[in-house]
Amino acid sequence: MSEEKRGETFVMRGEVPEAAITFSTFLIGLASSALIHLGEAPNPETGQAGKDLVLARQSIELLAMLHEKTRGNLTAEEKQLFDNLLADLRLRFVEANKR
Repeated sequence: MSEEKRGETFVMRGEVPEAAITFSTFLIGLASSALIHLGEAPNPETGQAGKDLVLARQSIELLAMLHEKTRGNLTAEEKQLFDNLLADLRLRFVEANKR
């Protein structure tokens, strides 16, 4: 795959890699961000776990907004994954606030 740089933007040309992102992997990526901010997973840049509940809340609220905006446009599997991710993250957020 070749790249062409235009200003600060890269334009990709060629085939899409086999591991192309799906909506489910996109959701899991956003949920991972929330887990990092909840201190449940290490920050990939530092390798350290640390809590930032403000950023965790923002990540969860972003997912909740996306959940609302995609209502009626998801497959059954995507909806189940999304519902489960949000429920789990919200529970973890409540628990993190207790500590």
